[in-house]
Amino acid sequence: MRFSLTVAFSLIAGAALAQQTADAVQPEGSTTGAAVATTEAVAAAQAAKDAGEPVTAENYIVAAANPLAVQAGVEVLAAGGTAADALVAVQLVLGLVEPQSSGLGGGAFLIWYDAETQELTTLDGRETAPLAATPQLFQTKDGEPMGFFDAVVGGRSVGTPGTPALLEDAHTRWGGLAWSRLFDTAISLAEDGFEVSPRLAGLIERDAERLGTFATTAEYFLPNGTPLSVGTVLQNPEYAATLRKMASEGADAIYTGAIARDIVETVQTAAGNPGVLSELDLAVYQVKERAPVCATYRDHEVCGMGPPSSGALTVGQILGMLDSYDLAELGSENPESWRLIGDASRLAFADRGRFMADSDFVPMPTAGLVDADYLADRAALLDGDEALEEVEPGNPGFDHSRNWADDQSLELPSTSHISIVDSFGNVASMTTTIENAFGSRLMTNGFLLNNELTDFSFRTHSDGVPIANALAPGKRPRSSMSPTIVMKDDAPVLAIGSPGGSRIIGYTAKSIIAWMDWDMDVQQAVSLPHAVNRFGTFDFEAGTSAEDLAPELEALGFEVNVRDLNSGLHAIEIGETLQGGADPRREGIALGD
Repeated sequence: MRFSLTVAFSLIAGAALAQQTADAVQPEGSTTGAAVATTEAVAAAQAAKDAGEPVTAENYIVAAANPLAVQAGVEVLAAGGTAADALVAVQLVLGLVEPQSSGLGGGAFLIWYDAETQELTTLDGRETAPLAATPQLFQTKDGEPMGFFDAVVGGRSVGTPGTPALLEDAHTRWGGLAWSRLFDTAISLAEDGFEVSPRLAGLIERDAERLGTFATTAEYFLPNGTPLSVGTVLQNPEYAATLRKMASEGADAIYTGAIARDIVETVQTAAGNPGVLSELDLAVYQVKERAPVCATYRDHEVCGMGPPSSGALTVGQILGMLDSYDLAELGSENPESWRLIGDASRLAFADRGRFMADSDFVPMPTAGLVDADYLADRAALLDGDEALEEVEPGNPGFDHSRNWADDQSLELPSTSHISIVDSFGNVASMTTTIENAFGSRLMTNGFLLNNELTDFSFRTHSDGVPIANALAPGKRPRSSMSPTIVMKDDAPVLAIGSPGGSRIIGYTAKSIIAWMDWDMDVQQAVSLPHAVNRFGTFDFEAGTSAEDLAPELEALGFEVNVRDLNSGLHAIEIGETLQGGADPRREGIALGD
């Protein structure tokens, strides 16, 4: 059975959350009937996810990490907006209701399919290192790497935000509605308040000590010293004021003037761990259009963001190595399938650690890493019956020096993914982040600032050999974000992506395999229990059927670990109808018409 929004209106699972959504986003003058319809639609979407079924739609659909944000995007699409318009509305609400994951103080990658031109475009809104930063920014006086959270909490870790500029760039290229119209819902929610969700409340409680480091952040998340509780109606008038300014002045409101000065002052005066971000860094920031990276898998092209993202390359390598193996015949419960997937991932991550970084600063063998002959050679290493004893980087085709040491950066998960298809046939897949949960823990003008610079390697060299992902002024740190559009016969058939730190790559690749090889619908694919291997240890999702694979994979020679694996996959299948899936591990839904 597959849920459609009309058939499932009678289902009212999640009605309390749905009613909050309906009440919070009703435009002035809306009727009671309209509010009921909104409640029913959101409840039906929640019920579909709970039942493990995709949501279907005929005209447009949004899948993202919070029902309030999804509803904001759907309202824009219903008003005739494009996926680029909806993307702005969704991100602005996410920055309010899911501030630990993304927002105006962070960065993002977008892959876009333009229905009119039938072309793919990727936009790089990744944060940049301040011009005053040095490669030793995260080293002690003795030249040793700082402790991770010693580096994260405070101004030292803050890079130049890219999300506001990316939203404006996407809207300028592909938007249809007035820019200022896209801010309405987020402003209303910020002024009137929204109910703190269970996920947000839990993360605040877990991180209360770090959130209490800085007064502004503590006052917002820990009023009177107590973490916000589930259901608390939280207002953010400073965020509303920032949005009003951005609605009237564009992204320049963030990059110049009073807000820019506040950002810089917050960073440079952070007690105990100040940073070096300057007004010049903000003023000169630019979104970069880059060529999509595509890899062939079966009869599809899997396309995404190239360097400084390692996402499309590493996902593409994993799938490319598996292309000659019949995973469909093996099936999703066969340990042999996961042996192949696990070791293909290990081989891809070995290349990632050696070669992948910001290609504006280091020579990158981008084409060589997804070359069919190279991947065939790497795939031959999988022909045995047991886990590979050792995994080393390969020798991809490369017309520059490749004397790089393996990267040693630590990338922790706190990110969000948005997939949108509009009534015109445009497709947006955007992954957005402030890096660690609550970023640097610095807050100004109603939003948190990122800690993205800690995605660089804290070491610059290993045994005298330079590391490609070492920090440099103006450089963008390597990312694992993997916003993806899958193409077949030059048309989009799937939009997908996830949060999850460096495990994003495994989550995305696994879900594409589930959808393409194991004939799962998008909801089944994103719900499939996780088994992820990056650096040798096979992580199996606790409390799921994935645990059953652990003993058998261990017998094949893998190190195994059963643990929580918290993805946030949001996917849309594009065919005769639109089908949306939202990760059951988070609070999001898919919703459309």
